[in-house]
Amino acid sequence: MAGHSKWANIQHRKGRQDAQRAKLFSKFSKEITVAAKMGDPDPDKNPRLRLAIKVAKGQSMPNDNIDRAIKKASGGDAEDYEEIRYEGYGPNGVAVIVEAMTDNRNRTASTVRSTFTKHGGNLGETGSVGFMFERKGAVSYPADVGDADTVMMAAIEAGAEDVESGDEGHIIWCADSDLNDVSTALEAELGESQETKLLWRPTTTTELDLEAMQKLMKLIDALEDDDDVQTVTTNFEASDEVMAQLAAE
Repeated sequence: MAGHSKWANIQHRKGRQDAQRAKLFSKFSKEITVAAKMGDPDPDKNPRLRLAIKVAKGQSMPNDNIDRAIKKASGGDAEDYEEIRYEGYGPNGVAVIVEAMTDNRNRTASTVRSTFTKHGGNLGETGSVGFMFERKGAVSYPADVGDADTVMMAAIEAGAEDVESGDEGHIIWCADSDLNDVSTALEAELGESQETKLLWRPTTTTELDLEAMQKLMKLIDALEDDDDVQTVTTNFEASDEVMAQLAAE
């Protein structure tokens, strides 16, 4: 695998532009509200809510926004959202998983399907690409938190499964059910993480050139612009040279 793709191909575009931050916060608020409504509004008693708050704070979401989302669930006036996963293929056969929360299944399905079609993809049945991914927990740290050996030792002691270290930082992988415990143990040893998330980790990748990457990014951007869509994950593989060209555009 090309080194850069380890950082770019899984729920990429995390560094959204400031103009998109309000939309991003809205999606975080939705997840926090749903987590609080489904479980206990106390994060200490609700692992899903605790993780949702951690993810939101990792993207600098203000505490006031977080508190409002929890109170909305507690007040009983929160919308009833349904969680749906869509699977399909993007340009050049890239596998795509779209996770959404919606109060109107028909609206969301229609929008997601038309977005795939418009950008050279095809929406498939549930399970059509899911076998190419594993559900994992991921904790990210910057490169200067320590060398690869230091991070590896901390990860082993925390109960993680794998570590990927490179010039851009470290990603520590664990079982999805262990994410809260592993991230808490890591933060006690290494400090606050850059990002803590549940992700779809690809087990099979598809190599793309610059033209194919440009087409794929248009699909991803269009999907992420949908207010109902929470995350978009693909299994693309691209060289450092291609990613550098894409970033320079």
